[in-house]
Amino acid sequence: MRIAVTHDWLDTWGGAELALAEILALFPDADLYTLVDFMTPEYRARLRPRRTHTSFIQRLPFARTSFRRYLPLFPRAIEQFDLSAYDLVISSSHAVAKGARTTPAQLHICYCYTPMRYAWDLHDQYLRQVGLDKGIRGGLVRGSLARLRRWDRAASERVGHFVAISDAIAQRIRRCYGRDSTVIYPPVALPAQSAEANRDATYVTVSRLVPYKRIDLIVAAFRLLPDRRLVVIGDGPERDRIAAAAGPNVELLGLAPDATRDRWLATARAFVFAAEEDFGIAPLEAQARGTPVIAYGRGGSLETIRGIETAEPSGVLFAEQTPEAIAAAILAFESEAHRITPAACRANAARFSAERFRGEFAAFVAARLTEFADRGSTP
Repeated sequence: MRIAVTHDWLDTWGGAELALAEILALFPDADLYTLVDFMTPEYRARLRPRRTHTSFIQRLPFARTSFRRYLPLFPRAIEQFDLSAYDLVISSSHAVAKGARTTPAQLHICYCYTPMRYAWDLHDQYLRQVGLDKGIRGGLVRGSLARLRRWDRAASERVGHFVAISDAIAQRIRRCYGRDSTVIYPPVALPAQSAEANRDATYVTVSRLVPYKRIDLIVAAFRLLPDRRLVVIGDGPERDRIAAAAGPNVELLGLAPDATRDRWLATARAFVFAAEEDFGIAPLEAQARGTPVIAYGRGGSLETIRGIETAEPSGVLFAEQTPEAIAAAILAFESEAHRITPAACRANAARFSAERFRGEFAAFVAARLTEFADRGSTP
């Protein structure tokens, strides 16, 4: 069987790339198609595709540092891949990868991290972030995003079967595309069992510093709690604004080596998470190391964190995205911390292992292939 895997782009390593690596491990003879590939050799070695194909965007000026500014060209770029020689196409998509052109003679399964955020849910926030929420240029960009949204809806019809990363994303797929989906949680890298780490009194968060992650709210909450310490690991366009608002009890480490990040995840008092996330890998990576999570109780967090009201909690959920709600949740956590054990955190994270993902995804693909073959043989 000839198999192609499409992925939006390769420029860094995150949860989508971890899932992509597991998909490629299941189908080692698959060819990989992606808009651009600027992955470091270290990370690319984790993927091990048989062959990688990139689009014309790879060769455009300044693509290495600023390929996202070519967003209006992404639909054309993904559609220009010729996938006609493949029997099975698996798209790993949070943007345009699912829009690759296929035919009725091909089975197309999309592992969907989310419908395109900028086209559907975050376009106003995106425009504010880039300073285009007003004026003539803002109007032009709004028109471009509206066209992108129409394309995205039409492209979703090329998919034979959607697989969603969470119940929250399954609901979003139904709202945006009018399609049903099957939920298969993405894999989380679980560390080998080791001796219990010595806990620090410091809280930690790990995130790209972009608006929807709401790191600004976490920093503001720690201004309300000046006797607590917070370490922020990650970088992004919001860094200067967050640094300007941070009090002396907040340290921004920027990007950190994996070993440094993992050490903080294993030794922090708790992990703080304020985004309404599609799934949320980092909070599970913290739980996998025995660290409780204090998180906004919307989106994927409801599926990946067992709140303080459960028999074996792994964290505390708060109801509003405000500094005051986060600060109150931290105090609530401290009063109930004796009920949250490292063993319970690790057991909860174990539900999302890579082995579980490979088994569920392989079984899903096999079942759909059987159905597809039976349908093709029906007179």
